[in-house]
Amino acid sequence: MIHLIPSITVMKGKTTRLTPGEFSKEKVYDQSPLELAMQFEAAGVSQIHLVDLEGARRGSSVNYQVLEAICGHTNLKVSFSGGISTDGDISKAYEYGAHNIIAATIAAYRPEYFASWIMSYGRERIVLGADSIQGKIAIRGWQKDTAIDLFEHIEYFFNRGLKYVKTTDISKHGAMSGPSLELYKEILERFPGICLLASGGVRSVEDIEQLQELGVWGVVFGKAFYEGVLTLKDLEKFLISV
Repeated sequence: MIHLIPSITVMKGKTTRLTPGEFSKEKVYDQSPLELAMQFEAAGVSQIHLVDLEGARRGSSVNYQVLEAICGHTNLKVSFSGGISTDGDISKAYEYGAHNIIAATIAAYRPEYFASWIMSYGRERIVLGADSIQGKIAIRGWQKDTAIDLFEHIEYFFNRGLKYVKTTDISKHGAMSGPSLELYKEILERFPGICLLASGGVRSVEDIEQLQELGVWGVVFGKAFYEGVLTLKDLEKFLISV
């Protein structure tokens, strides 16, 4: 059964959604990150993706208090991302309760260093963030494009023990136009056994079913839920055995 992973993005302690890479275009939602996390847990969700938007922009995580609140008041496994760039950042995230961390920018700038984390902290606790647009990696909260090829990037870490990768087709993010099925299919074919967290474009139960048929390990979703297009009731069938 595919793992459902709601995304809670945070800026200044509040639940926020952005136009990809545009920090000036934010939408703040009424429910706090903790309220949302508790709602997800009550519905049967076991894991969430908590994104520190300010941390992603600054290159240093800042919303640890939100992480601490969620981990202290729920039993959710929290994947924490946004500005993780040092061993100290990882230690702090774990100290505040994170189950694992997702890092992207440091993996692009210092691949050897990121690869060492897989060995030091274990394959279950380090997730590669490999978000791309037109096949090239984007970093710093999608504010900065690179010339790094997505597949070459994943391959480098896959050959060094990587187990989990989260991939967003940035052109699909928030568009609710359907996930990039062909992209995910190619990743799964090229990297047998990898646990792929697919993100971007999910808008329906049918989309999730298609991802499950492909063999995707987990689906990260956000806007469709926040805008009421996809409800927790809709997701019940996927939560029974997770």
